[in-house]
Amino acid sequence: MNHRIIARLDIKGPNLVKGIRLEGLRALGPPENFARHYYETGADELIYADVVASLYNRNSLAEIISRTASQIHIPLTVGGGIRTVADINMALRAGADKVSLNTAAIARPEIIGEAARIFGSSTIVVTIEVIRQTDGRYLAYTDNGREHTGVEAITWAKRAEELGAGEIVLTSVDRDGTGAGFDLEIVRAVAASVSVPVIAHGGAGQPAHVVSAIHAGASAVAVASMIHYDAIRRPGMRGDREAGTPAPVGTPAPQIVGEGNFEFLQSGRGFSKVTPLGLPALKAHLLQHGVPCRPARSPS
Repeated sequence: MNHRIIARLDIKGPNLVKGIRLEGLRALGPPENFARHYYETGADELIYADVVASLYNRNSLAEIISRTASQIHIPLTVGGGIRTVADINMALRAGADKVSLNTAAIARPEIIGEAARIFGSSTIVVTIEVIRQTDGRYLAYTDNGREHTGVEAITWAKRAEELGAGEIVLTSVDRDGTGAGFDLEIVRAVAASVSVPVIAHGGAGQPAHVVSAIHAGASAVAVASMIHYDAIRRPGMRGDREAGTPAPVGTPAPQIVGEGNFEFLQSGRGFSKVTPLGLPALKAHLLQHGVPCRPARSPS
């Protein structure tokens, strides 16, 4: 079985952003530019997550989904602000292949079953944002790791599968953006507790971390920092937000609108544990270490 390497793109407004422990978000550029680059260099799937959608009670990814879906031909999962069956239908009609539920599923678990019956389990992904407690338990959080739920993560993963979830994205809030590696304890526990694929997310800073997550039982791994910090070094990735449309890769890069410290990101300061690495190099490492995966293409 080939293990999937999924590019995770967190979205805030018009920008791709990246933070540490889901906070301190820094803007990187137009998400569709990065999505196209990852598609062209071997990503097996993409995950788009509007990281402030639930906080502001909004659902605003339709336009970005549509632009991205017209340029890529790999599965696209979309999450953030999806609260109803109508929201799921909107995302799918805009070009998404799957939708990810977190806040809405915790609030009303029945939506998982309702959505699975209408759209099929393979379309419904449940994201579990976990934070390890001082007593060793892992609890699920919502609103991009902001809201405590009191729900035990392994129990919730089992319940989500029973209700009809076709996949689980397991996000370690503690490890996200740190480059310190995945929390392998919770990856092992959840993977051993469910029969649906588990996607490990949060903490990848070295290719060895990805290998370890797969050995721990993950069917797929979602990566962000490693590939983002590699991609921002490439000409044109920042795009042209002033014009309101994405710029072709290779065009000059104006200032990102609204926020972001691009020079800081390029310098690598503050991200010493993250090794910038493109998907071709990452997949080559996996193959060299006996992890089956679909070979990547070199960037053009």
